[in-house]
Amino acid sequence: MTLSRRAKKLEKIILDNSPTILTGVAVAGTITTAVLTGRASFKAIRILDEECDIRQEPIPYKDCVKLVWPVYIPPVVLGLGTVTCIVLSNRIGNRRAAALAAAYAISEKTMTEYKEKVIDKIGEHKERQIRDEVAQDQVKRTNGAQTILVSGNSDVLCFDAFSGRYFCSTVETIRKAENDLNHRVLHDNYASLTDWYNLLDLDRTEFSDEVGWNVDKLLEVSLSATLTADDKPCLSINFNVAPVRDYYRFA
Repeated sequence: MTLSRRAKKLEKIILDNSPTILTGVAVAGTITTAVLTGRASFKAIRILDEECDIRQEPIPYKDCVKLVWPVYIPPVVLGLGTVTCIVLSNRIGNRRAAALAAAYAISEKTMTEYKEKVIDKIGEHKERQIRDEVAQDQVKRTNGAQTILVSGNSDVLCFDAFSGRYFCSTVETIRKAENDLNHRVLHDNYASLTDWYNLLDLDRTEFSDEVGWNVDKLLEVSLSATLTADDKPCLSINFNVAPVRDYYRFA
């Protein structure tokens, strides 16, 4: 690998990890600024004490500032650099989040148009068959079903395709959760994916607070009967209307 290619690769790594790098620099800068400020304060006290011994009288405030301001230059400069790193890190993070949101919106629109065209071409029945086959494939390639114990009551093994998790529930519970969430949306104007998981007694995920539904996009659940890799009956849960980003902002 040539020197120029190595330099470009290093530049790419730095750009990709710039928020992490800037955050690390900001943390180090904060600590160092505190240390330098402490040292500058001790030095400033010593300078003022020496000047006070020479003058044998209290030093006016303006003279104090003139005597000690140079010792505070390093911590001030470092503090400004630290603030700059924090601002840049936040700006890069916001820009990337906006880009992801735009990509998500485009992807969602494309998938919706694709689904509508498929239904138009082959009909709802065949589209449902294809959707069930996709759900079956998702369940087959996702491990973890054997760790879920199905109780002796009416609970059945379920698979949340959106987060890839198995849990136990009933069709009635899932449909009730769907109705309850849509009722919340109609009452409060929006609800998050975390709200949906709470209704199913599932833990929130890293992204479940970021997406959800609003009055323009109500929750619509699709249930498919599938079999796990070890041939256990499993109910796969998908969304006909996927949760969207910025769900709390609607026209």
